[in-house]
Amino acid sequence: MSMFSFFKRNSSANKAKERLMMVLSYERKGLPPNFADILKDDLVAVFSKYPQFDSRNIEVEIKSENDRDELWISIPFANGR
Repeated sequence: MSMFSFFKRNSSANKAKERLMMVLSYERKGLPPNFADILKDDLVAVFSKYPQFDSRNIEVEIKSENDRDELWISIPFANGR
């Protein structure tokens, strides 16, 4: 086993932990498990009407930090604007 495979496993464990925490957070708030995906689809539909925004690269996440959950949305401007 190489040193790099050790770090790879740890990364997978951290990602699994993050996903589990997100699912639990959704359940506590009464949100569907795919809430971020549904919201992203709605935002893409709205912002695709405006050429000033790059609707293909919209990101939606629910982040948990310091016992506080936040909805994080990134809607980038289109290049050259």
